[in-house]
Amino acid sequence: MRALLASAGYKSTTSRGHIVSLLAGREGVFTAAELLEDLGERAPEVGRATLFRTLDLLIGLGALERVRLPGGQEGYLLCDPHHHHHVVCSSCGAIGEVESGALEWALAAAVEDSGFTLRSHALELSGVCAPCATDASPRPAGAGDIREGL
Repeated sequence: MRALLASAGYKSTTSRGHIVSLLAGREGVFTAAELLEDLGERAPEVGRATLFRTLDLLIGLGALERVRLPGGQEGYLLCDPHHHHHVVCSSCGAIGEVESGALEWALAAAVEDSGFTLRSHALELSGVCAPCATDASPRPAGAGDIREGL
């Protein structure tokens, strides 16, 4: 991530260094609250605004992706900078990658039909993972399902 920031012309500040170090040790989905807690222990001088600006910057560079978790909470996931989408299980929060040339083509064609030129997009997908689909036990309190928001 440090090399990605440098190649995009961003300065290597001490605060960004602390945040990148925290991110480098992460696996799976994490929240900003978790990062803030860790920063409070390791680098209390790094402010909340700096964290969120850095997260947004890394999202823009494709190194990080924001995902909506069950219950509406936002999470983050480290990513390879190639374009892809994620599907989030609305029951347990598991995340899978979705890559589809046909999907990308259909989105670009739909946007072009509207008279616009597609520059970028983010697509949020929600579903139920295979283990949750076969699990007969009740969902955790507050977990949504794919029809939420329709």
